[in-house]
Amino acid sequence: MPVTLSIDEAHKLVSDALISANTTPNNAASVARALVGAEISGQSGHGLSRVPTYSAQSRSGKVDGHAVPQATKARPGLLLIDAGLGFAYPAFDLMMEHLPDMVRDQGIASVAIRQSHHFGQAGAHCERLAEEGFCAFVYGNAPKSIAPWGGKSPRLGTNPIAFAAPMPNGPPLVIDLAVSRVARGKIMAANNLGQSIPEGWALDQDGKPTTNAADALGGTMIPIGEAKGAALALMVEVMSACLTGSNLAFQASSFFEGEGPAPNVGQTILALDPIAFSGETFFEQMAVLEAAYNEDGARLPGTRRFELREDARNNGIEVADALMEKIQAGM
Repeated sequence: MPVTLSIDEAHKLVSDALISANTTPNNAASVARALVGAEISGQSGHGLSRVPTYSAQSRSGKVDGHAVPQATKARPGLLLIDAGLGFAYPAFDLMMEHLPDMVRDQGIASVAIRQSHHFGQAGAHCERLAEEGFCAFVYGNAPKSIAPWGGKSPRLGTNPIAFAAPMPNGPPLVIDLAVSRVARGKIMAANNLGQSIPEGWALDQDGKPTTNAADALGGTMIPIGEAKGAALALMVEVMSACLTGSNLAFQASSFFEGEGPAPNVGQTILALDPIAFSGETFFEQMAVLEAAYNEDGARLPGTRRFELREDARNNGIEVADALMEKIQAGM
């Protein structure tokens, strides 16, 4: 039977698992906030399913659980953060200590994170900036899983891109997508639970469609929009790897294996103050846009996360037996 945990219990479970795997309490708390936040927002591929591999990597040293990110202001509008080959989430926490003031001062500012790791639910990082009143983009690369369009071998990652913007009334608009048809974490989660995946998500090593999650992890992901999705993956690779001086997708080690060298990937964040650009006109236009968008029964992307978060607060988080056993086995 699945186990139901409160949000606080889930935080403690993740934190305890990571601490037992040689992660400092501060870093474990940062990771736990991110993973539980993803879980209750309906992004289980970036949620508790990551705990077994995160723990294995911290224990082996593939990710430095003791790393303390360091920030350097390279230009008035540019902050460089070295994640120290540790978890990405403490680096994003450090970003939030500096970037909002930089954007308020200048109207636009950016952060480049290097020597980083899997950064989870991309939209969550943008959402934090939108809650400060900014429009924000986040770009991040990932280990190879997508073939260039017309090719057969993976050279690019699923390379998430996210955007968020403040709304005149209510929580921010958040758009979060990987350039594959689904996030690779969903396939990893299915594999952990011994479940199949829908056809159309991935190809096996021979380039054939597969519903077997393990074969999909060993093959390639199908990009959204086919050639256009592959081109978008290339753009994000430039923005996140080349711009930060990090490993390219085909140079980075897997996020899903406990052993090996650090992935050493990168993320770039761009934030803009809409008031500096257009004053209150921004919010007036956003209200008009929202009203037009929601006609005929449509709703803005990402709004389902509010219902899911409320449900988790009221009813807890359901964790499958198999996943709970894997988490506890590593403690």
